[in-house]
Amino acid sequence: MKITSRPLLAAILGTSLLSGCVPRIEVAAPKDPITINMNVKIEHEIRIKVDKDVENLLKNRSDLF
Repeated sequence: MKITSRPLLAAILGTSLLSGCVPRIEVAAPKDPITINMNVKIEHEIRIKVDKDVENLLKNRSDLF
């Protein structure tokens, strides 16, 4: 049984090339602080619909609320 060195050489060369392609990830804190500018304008409108009976009751008995 004769073993040729070509497949062995190809395997060694292939693994050495693939091991050189390892990605590098670096996590570092920023030098300046992070600032968040939020300009928010909140408007709301509340509408209450009541029956005429309830409306009359509220007019007549203003001491309820």
